[in-house]
Amino acid sequence: MTEPRVLAQRANGVLTLTLNRPDKKNALDIRTIGEIKERLTEADLAADVKVVALRGAGKDFCAGLDLHELLEAADLSPAENEARAWDLGEVFVRLRKLPKITVAVVEGRCLAGGCGLATACDLVLAKAGAQLGYPEINRGFVPAMVMTMLRRLVGEKVAFDLAATGRVMDAEEALRLGLVSRVLPAKGFDAAAGQVLDQIAALSASALALTKQQFYQLDGLGFEEGIRLGAKVNAVARATPDFRAAIAAFLKK
Repeated sequence: MTEPRVLAQRANGVLTLTLNRPDKKNALDIRTIGEIKERLTEADLAADVKVVALRGAGKDFCAGLDLHELLEAADLSPAENEARAWDLGEVFVRLRKLPKITVAVVEGRCLAGGCGLATACDLVLAKAGAQLGYPEINRGFVPAMVMTMLRRLVGEKVAFDLAATGRVMDAEEALRLGLVSRVLPAKGFDAAAGQVLDQIAALSASALALTKQQFYQLDGLGFEEGIRLGAKVNAVARATPDFRAAIAAFLKK
């Protein structure tokens, strides 16, 4: 039986998806992308899953798209290449729309489409010493889809610098720029990352889903529109069983 490209492990409300091509620095080929989509669909349907964690097997998170497949695609028609590109783009969109919290647990190299995969997640936990960047320009390519996320995260000038020069940064700089949520020490990294995942998974599923939904709906809204959206979400949250139980328990203390 062929080894899965994406390993799945579920425990205590956390579904961990591990890219399983360590010999290729977990490069994203068509099959890997397809398996990621399948696992995200399963996560969406699993009531007991609150958090989806993405990791890479071996020393690296993900070095980006599989270069052999990318080179072969040069002979395809523009329409075929757009469909190939959207195959990964759809993963970015699904991560954003999934009503579960998505967390990239990043070690080693996290580059190009792999860095896009990480930043498409709601949180990025990076190991001290990890390397992140978009070096596509150095290969005559364009970090086309990831620029949508990149501009939102770091602003125009920094985003253009990263996209147009292809420079790679360490986790500490990525944290300062806003690409990374937290940098965790190399020693005890797995335990520290696991603790963060467990803390999130212990929270209310409905509150997490509403928080994520509202957070991304704020894109493009004016100040008053954002406040009005908040009022609507607030009203929905007050009617959830999780809210009622949590407040009642707090008042009994």
